[in-house]
Amino acid sequence: MDNANTLLAQARARYTQRQLAEQLNVSDRTVARWESGETACPTMLAPALKELLGLRTSAGAGDFKFIDLFAGIGGIRKGFETHGGRCVFTSEWNKYAEKTYLTNFPDDQEDSHTFVGDIQPFPAEEVPDHDILLGGFPCQPFSIAGVSKKNSLGRLHGFEDATQGTLFFDVARIINEKRPAAFMLENVKNLRSHDKGRTFAVIMETLQEELGYEVHTKVIDAINFTPQHRERIIIVGFREPTDFSWDDLEIPPAGPKLHTILHKTDGTEPFLEWDGDRFFDHENDEVQPKFTLTPKLWAYLQAYAAKHKAAGNGFGFGLVHPMGTSRTLSARYYKDGSEILVAQDGLRPRRLTPRECARLMGYDDTFRIPVSDTQAYKQFGNSVVTPVMSEIARIMTPHVLKIMNQPAAVEPLSA
Repeated sequence: MDNANTLLAQARARYTQRQLAEQLNVSDRTVARWESGETACPTMLAPALKELLGLRTSAGAGDFKFIDLFAGIGGIRKGFETHGGRCVFTSEWNKYAEKTYLTNFPDDQEDSHTFVGDIQPFPAEEVPDHDILLGGFPCQPFSIAGVSKKNSLGRLHGFEDATQGTLFFDVARIINEKRPAAFMLENVKNLRSHDKGRTFAVIMETLQEELGYEVHTKVIDAINFTPQHRERIIIVGFREPTDFSWDDLEIPPAGPKLHTILHKTDGTEPFLEWDGDRFFDHENDEVQPKFTLTPKLWAYLQAYAAKHKAAGNGFGFGLVHPMGTSRTLSARYYKDGSEILVAQDGLRPRRLTPRECARLMGYDDTFRIPVSDTQAYKQFGNSVVTPVMSEIARIMTPHVLKIMNQPAAVEPLSA
């Protein structure tokens, strides 16, 4: 994959700095800094630069079909669409996330696509055929006894018994029924140690031994793609043997800094019709005052941090600056914003706005935010970093296309 800096250089052969700045919704000075190497061009802008250059991604639109489970607001989907995928089925139970998803993927309301809420009661045989199963499933502990005990009791063992009652069970039963060429599952880094490692052990045994897939796992930190530390475990599986390697990942050598996602107060902040002045006061070139902490909350956070510092703990707020990076954006950000507080000269710090959170997760400014600020913070805190998903899709796609042309070697397991 051409990285964003390479694409930028190609685009500059066709466009002026001003034209590129207008197309990418940044200032002329920002484009100049990217060109000079003062800062790296954000990886999340690579799709936009490719579009400007008229380049096709590694696969054509619709080259493979995928389903989007535990879809949230569609972050994983965006990454796989970039490399030729077409979504044929989506499941998301949260009504607010569904609203955001359908606002940004309106085609999902057409007959060619199925959208369901809770996946648990949905029959696996009714899931459309697909080539890749995608899912950012919640992790839950499994309550299982040893196989020998189950045998002695005359009970089933394997994934049907070991994972029953968990959301991972729904992933397993659909894979078993539909036998896709591949899957990609995403979860928090701590999945490996969850429930003293038992959860991860059951997942791996199910995917490898019970379902017969070749499985590869890796923890990826998004810091080289967007300006936040965000470590997530990625589990990739293929129905047939492959030469897939995580070494094929192209990780940018230096990630962007926070100024690339913060609202610009120098008169260059783009006006987005769908946002209006909800997050940014364009008349006065300033972030809306409601995002600045109240005196009471700021005093509380400082006292809280001082208390834990005195006790030798590391708890406290995270104050960030434009040339720095941030901690992980979490779903609890709506409560007080303490993990990522933007310093303001002469003012109390402020929270990121929902639009800045979207940018921090790699969503471009065309992504619409139709829900309340509280729900938006939860959604982006629970989402994935879309450029990371795009890069994973890039290295998976050639193997998926190859397997698609081969017959399935393993039949579904019988009950």
